[in-house]
Amino acid sequence: MPIYKPFKKTLPPSVQKDKDSQKCGLRHTVYSVCGNEYTGEWLENKKHGKGIQVWKKAGAVYHGEWKYGKRDGYGTYSVQIPETKEYARKYCGQWKNGKKHGYGTYFFDSSAVYEGEWADDQHNGWGRMYYENGDIYEGEWLNHKTHGRGIIRFSNGNWYEGSWRDGKRNGDGKFYYSDKGLLYEGFWVDGIAKCGTFVDVGRESAPSPPQFPFPEIQLVDMELVLREARAACQCHH
Repeated sequence: MPIYKPFKKTLPPSVQKDKDSQKCGLRHTVYSVCGNEYTGEWLENKKHGKGIQVWKKAGAVYHGEWKYGKRDGYGTYSVQIPETKEYARKYCGQWKNGKKHGYGTYFFDSSAVYEGEWADDQHNGWGRMYYENGDIYEGEWLNHKTHGRGIIRFSNGNWYEGSWRDGKRNGDGKFYYSDKGLLYEGFWVDGIAKCGTFVDVGRESAPSPPQFPFPEIQLVDMELVLREARAACQCHH
C-alpha cells in the first residue's frame, strides 16, 4: 500500500520575505533602495502608528503618526538646510490622508508664519498669518486666500476690518489711517474703496492729520445715498 506524504504549502518568496521580516508592530530602521529610511510601527506591511521617515534625496524628515502608509494624525515635517545640514521645521500640526489637514503651523522660508486651520494642504477656515514685513492678518481663509471676515493690522499702524473675497477687500469694511487719524467705513470692490464715509478718529494724536477737520454730513438720508451707491457698485462688478 503506497504511503502518501502530506502536501506542504509554500508561500511565494516575496510574501514569505515580508512575513519573515514581520512588518507588523514596532520595527527597527527599514532602508529603501533609494536611501530613504523609516523607523517605527507597521500594520499589514504599511507604516501605521508612530514613526520617523527620512527622505534622503529631498532632504526632509517627518516625525509623527501614520495610518495605512500615509501621514495621518499629529506630526512634524522638517527640511534640511543645505549650508548647515541641520533640519528646520516647516510644518507641525495635524495631517489626514497624507496632507496637512486640521490645525497646524507652517513656517515659510522667510520669517512669515501661518497658524490655523488647513484642509487638503491649503489654508482653509480660521487662521492667523504673520507676514515678513510685519503685517498680521487674522480671520477666515479659503484655498490659501483671505476669504470671509477678517482683520489685518499693518506694520505702519493702519488696519482694515471687514469682508474679504479671493484675497482682496470685498464688501463692507472699515479702514483706519493711523497717520491721519481718519476712519473710512464703507463698501469695497476688489481691494478698492467705492463708497463710504470718513470721520476723524484720534486726530489730536495723529502724526499728520488733514489741515481741516472733516465736516459732518448734512444729507437728509445719508443711508439711502450709501445704499444706492453700493447697489450701483455691485451691479457693475
